[in-house]
Amino acid sequence: MATSSRPLFISASAASSASPSRACLRRLHTAISALHQDGKSKHFMSTGFGRMVLGMVLVMSISAASYTAPSSSALTEENLLFLEAWRAVDRAYYDKSFNGQSWFRYRENALRNEPMNTREETYAAIKKMLSTLDDPFTRFLEPEKLKSLRSGTQGALTGVGLSIGYPMAINGSPSGVAVMTATPGGPAEKAGILPGDIILAIDNRSTEDMDIYDAAERLQGPEGSSVDLSIRSGPSTRHVVLTRQTVTLNPVRSRMCEIPGAKDSSKIGYIKLTTFNQNAAESVREAIKTLRDNNVKSFVLDLRNNSGGLFPEGIQIAKIWMDKGVIVYICDSQGVRDIYEADGADTIAASEPLVVLVNKGTASASEILAGALKDNKRAVVYGEPTYGKGKIQSVFGLSDGSGLAVTVARYETPAHTDIDKVGVIPDRPLPASFPTDEDGFCSCLRDSTAPCNLNAAQLFAKS
Repeated sequence: MATSSRPLFISASAASSASPSRACLRRLHTAISALHQDGKSKHFMSTGFGRMVLGMVLVMSISAASYTAPSSSALTEENLLFLEAWRAVDRAYYDKSFNGQSWFRYRENALRNEPMNTREETYAAIKKMLSTLDDPFTRFLEPEKLKSLRSGTQGALTGVGLSIGYPMAINGSPSGVAVMTATPGGPAEKAGILPGDIILAIDNRSTEDMDIYDAAERLQGPEGSSVDLSIRSGPSTRHVVLTRQTVTLNPVRSRMCEIPGAKDSSKIGYIKLTTFNQNAAESVREAIKTLRDNNVKSFVLDLRNNSGGLFPEGIQIAKIWMDKGVIVYICDSQGVRDIYEADGADTIAASEPLVVLVNKGTASASEILAGALKDNKRAVVYGEPTYGKGKIQSVFGLSDGSGLAVTVARYETPAHTDIDKVGVIPDRPLPASFPTDEDGFCSCLRDSTAPCNLNAAQLFAKS
């Protein structure tokens, strides 16, 4: 998932100047629509920092190339598994130049020269193949990693209740793994681990050069088992032993903030969205309805430290707040776009004043949502530039239970903004001391003398 010195993801670059044919667009749309209904082995993935997420897949048609494959009778079971992985990348990878190499020639050379006598050797050959793409998000997933990844979108995980990321997304620390959020009531939160803390080691293994997915896997494990963490909180370092448990990933926390003296904005509905799992859109919908029952007339949607999740959930949440307008453009290497738009069918809160809070931990599906609400002038965005992730991954299951995460597309915001390494730029900054929890948020709005105070009466002003 790239180094910690810059944003992990690369956003959509400008599309090809050549207009795609109408037939080509129809083929692309048909492929997307068909794959929405086929969730057996392919899932569209908007990958965040440590919370791994699935959705639909985007498959592009490719032209045939002249290549003489080895006779099927000469192929071993290990060769066939390698070919299965090769084909998944061949069909779905967004860069059809495959990082400037002949993908077919690579297949031929690998089958001829790479040892594939054992499953371990085959896995190593697949990893070597993927490394030639120089894309840290296209990666191999051993069976346990794939199982762990998929379980994370179902609403529950056996682990310690942490969403993790790279430290540069939080405070510029040079190495380690950063805590993005700690699930309320989970083992980590009970132990006092906070967003912004740095995990220096997991079971005595340094995280300095650890892949984020490896770190996430090490944090998970059988219920009742323990994991030893070395945590840096500010200037101090401590060791914490946590007992893993099944943690329910409730994606939404909400509350009503009543501001004395504020007329139209006296009751503000605060919604904290922590991840885009399969419950996210419905949870946001329920939070809005509950807050409305308390006569809330305006909303704050907090996406800070939300590292992403299911792409379709992000689209559905945008539709909750928007009755019309483009949500996101999906681009392939040919510049062909698929356009996701709001049509009003799923809208329940298109008119109330809305503020969105973002920071450097806002990534992936969160950036799609923030970009859509900002570019359509549906919301005022406060905070700091977001993480800058503009690629979308899909998960492909292989026949032995392993899988691949493959970068299948790029995206652009409705204003055709390339957020690569830049992120979504907010309309206004937040005070440096602005809290990340719902109670602190309400306190800052109520206390006009607090350093973190925002004027509630001006909070939703768009000019």
